[in-house]
Amino acid sequence: MSGQNFSHSSFVFRGFPELQKHRWLLALLFSASYLLVLLGNSLVVYVIRSVASLHSPMYLLVCLLCVVDVLVATAIIPNMLLGFLFDWDHISLAGCLTQMFFTHFLSSVESTLLLAMALDRYVAICKPLRYTEIIDSSMLAKLLLFTLLRSISIMATLVGLAGSLRFCGSNVIRHCYCDHMALVSLACSSTCRNSAAGLAVIICFVGVDIPLIFFSYMKIIGVVLRAAAGEDRRKAFHTCGTHLMVMMCFYLVGSVTFLSHNLNIPIPTDANSVMGVMYILLPATVNPIIYGVRTKEIRNGFLRILNLRAKTILSVKVSPAGKPQT
Repeated sequence: MSGQNFSHSSFVFRGFPELQKHRWLLALLFSASYLLVLLGNSLVVYVIRSVASLHSPMYLLVCLLCVVDVLVATAIIPNMLLGFLFDWDHISLAGCLTQMFFTHFLSSVESTLLLAMALDRYVAICKPLRYTEIIDSSMLAKLLLFTLLRSISIMATLVGLAGSLRFCGSNVIRHCYCDHMALVSLACSSTCRNSAAGLAVIICFVGVDIPLIFFSYMKIIGVVLRAAAGEDRRKAFHTCGTHLMVMMCFYLVGSVTFLSHNLNIPIPTDANSVMGVMYILLPATVNPIIYGVRTKEIRNGFLRILNLRAKTILSVKVSPAGKPQT
């Protein structure tokens, strides 16, 4: 077959070339991180589902965020672990495009959920009397529809353009999962449309979502400064600051990984792979802490469930007469 028509149908991951001798350590590290993601997010989802008082728009958004975090981590981590432990580091083009779609689709859904949560808090704090009028089940349904339509249409276009390329050179993906530009960089045909599509994704999500999130939090801080004092101000600054820092890390790392190929920024493969994984794992690991452990209502709900479980266990161990069973 001539090189003119040839195109690779399978690829090999080489995400951490300088750390191959430490692959077992990497497997242990990412296994522990994945376990934390599963446990932390699943616990928050369980608490929100189990406590009726948490069935409000804000906590439903938190629940959706946790589900997305589990799914996006599951899209890449198990496959990475198979590569580290058993050298199963090959993937078909169809499998690569599928992983690419779900990874970027779920990340874009997370971006929209973060925006929705910021706007929800803005309405709750800045327009409390109109909160139930503005934020209701109809609004949530419209938001979810908008989220799905925006993410599916943009990411399907991105992946479709990548799938139309010919890969007649190297089939080694310098990443640990099917990142868009990591695959596109292997193409031997023109990638102008792919680079433009990648830039459009940055503009659509980072250029739109970040300013709206920042605006919402600035408004919230302004209201808190006028209405609160002392300890309440400090707590508000700490909460808003923590949320913004995690969000900025999410968007910054995502933007760098997307733009590094577009702008021909020379980033070592190991560093690029670490940033790509942290872009997925960092939010998925810390979100249950920020929106779960540090949220009073969710923390109280968890303690209430523990107390009920403890009482149930004690009632089983104690006989109706109040004496231990023999």
